[in-house]
Amino acid sequence: MSIFDVMESSVQTYARSFPVTFNKAQGVWLHDQSGKRYLDFLAGAGTLNYGHNHPVLKEALIEYIQADGIAHGLDMHTTAKAAFLTALQQIILKPRNMSHVAQFTGPTGTNAVEAAMKLARKVTGRSNIVAFTNGFHGVSLGALAATGNQHHRGGAGTSMADISRLPYDGYPGAGADSLLLFETMLNDNSSGLDKPAAVLFEVVQGEGGLNASSVAWLQRLEKICRAHDILMIADDIQAGCGRTGTFFSFEPAGIKPDIITLSKSLSGMGLPFALVLMRPELDQWDPGEHNGTFRGNNHAFITARKALETFWKDDVFASEVRAKGELLTKRMQAMVDRFPQLFVKVKGRGMMQGIACRDGDIADVITTKCFERGLIIETAGPNDEVVKCLCPLIITEAELNQGLDWLEESIIETAGERLKKAS
Repeated sequence: MSIFDVMESSVQTYARSFPVTFNKAQGVWLHDQSGKRYLDFLAGAGTLNYGHNHPVLKEALIEYIQADGIAHGLDMHTTAKAAFLTALQQIILKPRNMSHVAQFTGPTGTNAVEAAMKLARKVTGRSNIVAFTNGFHGVSLGALAATGNQHHRGGAGTSMADISRLPYDGYPGAGADSLLLFETMLNDNSSGLDKPAAVLFEVVQGEGGLNASSVAWLQRLEKICRAHDILMIADDIQAGCGRTGTFFSFEPAGIKPDIITLSKSLSGMGLPFALVLMRPELDQWDPGEHNGTFRGNNHAFITARKALETFWKDDVFASEVRAKGELLTKRMQAMVDRFPQLFVKVKGRGMMQGIACRDGDIADVITTKCFERGLIIETAGPNDEVVKCLCPLIITEAELNQGLDWLEESIIETAGERLKKAS
């Protein structure tokens, strides 16, 4: 038995899908102890948008550490924090006409969601928050209450309150108006819906199955919220930092969320780092009212700043991401068209896309065969039925096609086995 079998909790997940021991990573490639390399289409569940150990980010971090730069400073002022905030303001916020201020929370996405929900309740004096079907916002208790997945909710061991669940875009079926219920209930004093402090939403639901909201749906959601003085919290933890082809996933809709949560690829290097952006007038915290020992990861400030300066000073990187997203759509759609007995449709947006299988067993077989070929790819959705591509955004076209070739070979093999079994 390995040390992992002896010492690690049974709660581990990804190690079950990829049962090897990794020891090295660079760019879009992971290496195991035996020397075999794997193309990474998981990328830390969207945490490594710029790949493993990006040389520019790594050099900046090594230089900072060798100069005895501050590693941990609670929320004290440091030069590393100042440089990150300046880059965030000048490169991301000002060009988008955003005046949001930043709150550094604990280092994970769920920490940011907890803070955002707490702030919305504090500012409005209301406790109810609207979340949507198939949403995933984290597994700490407050964020878990807003998460739809029953598997994760089942681990809470207690009741979860102050969340109203409403249908996400497309949830009731094609062509259905999923916001009609929300708007009707808000306009009816006898609907039983307590006026919410905020709506919490993802533009593309990552863990929920790559459900992508339309521009029209997002714009209408904003219109409803403004009419009823309800705050909008955009959870951009997985879909943000360029994953959908723009820095913020909501940019194409032209909406202006009141509060935005970021984490995952924000540090640029896989370092723990989470952030809440809020309109200045919402910053009503008393000093220390929401805190956390690790809300000042200065190493992450260094790599996050460098990532902004390297990839986001112009539209070149984003346009490359969009082009690769189009290639991904084309290749995946061809697979769906070729194997209608296995698949339903392509889902998602940009470099956050996947193939919805007819059931979770098909998706499991395909991803297992991918791993045997050297491709690390996982599933998403309520029944793990979506084969989900989250490769690093810096992937070359050749590497992207290599991974998609392995995916296609795995699909062909799966289809052949099922046909043979049926006959």
